Amino acid sequence: MPVRIINRNTAMQWEVVIGLETHTQLSTASKIFSGASTAFGAAPNTQASPVDLALPGTLPVLNKAAVERAIQFGLAIGAHVAPLSVFARKNYFYPDLPKGYQISQYEIPVVQGGSLTFQVEGRKGEFYEKTVQLTRAHLEEDAGKSLHEDFAGMTGIDLNRAGTPLLEIVTEPDMRSAAEAVAYARALHSLVVWLGICDGNMQEGSFRCDANVSVRPLGSTTFGTRREIKNLNSFRFLQQAIEYEVQWQIAEIEDGRQIQQATVLFDPDTGETRAMRTKEDAHDYRYFPDPDLLPLAIEPAWIERVRAGMPELPASMQARFVSQYGLSAYDASVLTSSKALAGWFEAVVAEAGEANAKPAANWLMGDVASQLNREGIEIDAAPIRPAQLALLLKRIADGTVSNNTAKKDVFPAMWAGESGGDADAIIAAKGLKQMSDTGELEKIIDDVLAANAKSVEEYRAGKEKAFNALVGQAMKATKGKANPAQVNALLKQKLG
Repeated sequence: MPVRIINRNTAMQWEVVIGLETHTQLSTASKIFSGASTAFGAAPNTQASPVDLALPGTLPVLNKAAVERAIQFGLAIGAHVAPLSVFARKNYFYPDLPKGYQISQYEIPVVQGGSLTFQVEGRKGEFYEKTVQLTRAHLEEDAGKSLHEDFAGMTGIDLNRAGTPLLEIVTEPDMRSAAEAVAYARALHSLVVWLGICDGNMQEGSFRCDANVSVRPLGSTTFGTRREIKNLNSFRFLQQAIEYEVQWQIAEIEDGRQIQQATVLFDPDTGETRAMRTKEDAHDYRYFPDPDLLPLAIEPAWIERVRAGMPELPASMQARFVSQYGLSAYDASVLTSSKALAGWFEAVVAEAGEANAKPAANWLMGDVASQLNREGIEIDAAPIRPAQLALLLKRIADGTVSNNTAKKDVFPAMWAGESGGDADAIIAAKGLKQMSDTGELEKIIDDVLAANAKSVEEYRAGKEKAFNALVGQAMKATKGKANPAQVNALLKQKLG
């Protein structure tokens, strides 16, 4: 269990306790209670609806598509989808909330329980499996947005976002480090994008995290006072904010001060958190059932219809990759980190054959991933297609080119679009085909042995390094076109 040891005035050991709340914007193309269209980037207040503006005489009507997205999520995490859930009014005053309340769910949410299992990288680079229990996921509407940058001394209000359907996903306080919190957030982000219920665009606010952070002495069973870090819209900021907050809380306690429950903001420019307001509890919001909305009834048949239309889930696909292709659990988890990457891998294997599944995984996680990261693009934007990589894997497997030549010469040319990205054409144009004539290779090796009598004597005297020198000379004589395995085998045969 990850522990922080702070060597200040004491040598106390501290345990970090983290719970996350994630606001996931549902991809329904219309608002949750008004049906008005919603699209990012529209001019301010051009998509504000009468319901979200709280105009007299308007009544909310629930968006069915938002409910189905919630059911999908509940099924994906093994949660209980409530047959009857209730919408409530969460009352608070804020300039971007014209109604003075937010329609949400409180006592009876639509999704209850469930869990998410994922891989976490430890401090020494090893990976371990972590399971986080989820408390609930409830439907609610988003508020508007306050704009400060373009209004000197004033605040602008944009109500385009008001009423956008959200699924707020709340965990138990199960995470014990910033690394675990980020790994969970990444796994959750991957899942909702995989399901197609959220576009996952963090820059546009489609996926935002609030982190509840507290510390306690190692061995204590009593939770410390938590502070909630609001509106973290990148995984890097999530990690930085938690790490700073943990250090700050420990320093406060060790200096004899008490932690006050509060809502805080993270400033990316300074890398620090700062208090925004005293943290509210549920009673501060004066929740009560919304009188304008009937309870949400979800029949078993509806759930089964949604289940039938769901894609294969990442956990199921990971298990299949391990059993069907013989991949490691780690490889399978990486390849299923996105639906696009998993699809790409299976398309390569379909062309190259299951015998090439492990090499395909290695190439996707290695050379292909490096190129994607270097250019800042996703797999779908790669300049080569699965069939092209599959052909290269076949040429490595049948000995046409060595793996090293494929990496060094063929793949970069494919990526650059040379010869249409066709591996065979590039191999032919560059003269990279490995020497396959055994008779010709034997003659070259005989010449190498004759010209390097000293190395032959040293090898026969027990010096293994001499053998490597002979291999190098043979490869040099063939201009790198010989199959290294074949060179090794012939040399050992001739050297007895």
